[in-house]
Amino acid sequence: MEQLIFELAPAEPPRLSNFLAGRNAELVALLPRFVAGDIDAAGLLLWGAPGAGKTHLLHAAIDSARQQGLATRWIAHPGEVFAAIDDTAPLLVIDRVDTADADAAAAIFTLYNAQKQRGGRLIAASRTPLAALPLREDLRTRLGWGLVYEVLPLADEDKPAAMVAFADQRGFQLSADVIDYLLHHGRRDLPSLLATLAALDRASLASKRPVTVPLLKTWLKRANG
Repeated sequence: MEQLIFELAPAEPPRLSNFLAGRNAELVALLPRFVAGDIDAAGLLLWGAPGAGKTHLLHAAIDSARQQGLATRWIAHPGEVFAAIDDTAPLLVIDRVDTADADAAAAIFTLYNAQKQRGGRLIAASRTPLAALPLREDLRTRLGWGLVYEVLPLADEDKPAAMVAFADQRGFQLSADVIDYLLHHGRRDLPSLLATLAALDRASLASKRPVTVPLLKTWLKRANG
């Protein structure tokens, strides 16, 4: 039953402010500068294991661009790249680039060159590192021209401190017993932890009670009807 808390906590829109950076602090600091065009690079490749936070960072980059008044184009899968082939948005974002077939890879190659020529930027995410990408060599070379970062999952020993920092950003206290409960009663991946902490904060504000294990259990009981 306690596992349901992770399924009942709706995720907040992905932003840099609600990303637990952990070992990715350099990347998180660099991302808004890259989006703004303050870094001399046309491409940024993010790679890492599933659940590390790559898609979160892609959406956070789009959010950062919109805050800066920049147009963007979100490409959730390489198969959607053909609809964006003539897009002139300053920022193009492509998820799951490692799944591109030959035709999609050719289109991404064209997009990358166009972005570079007009001073735009392209961010792509992959589950495999650059050297292992199953893509045509010229596209891998183009992606290697830009910045390449591995998105590292939050280490277990870093999670308590990161959770406290996230709570501090939202203005609530997170006790050791709540942290322990969350880390021992469900999924420990980044999206689940973020969604759960945000949901607990909303429950705390609505009930005017501090975030405690009893509040967590009360909220779970009510969610189950």
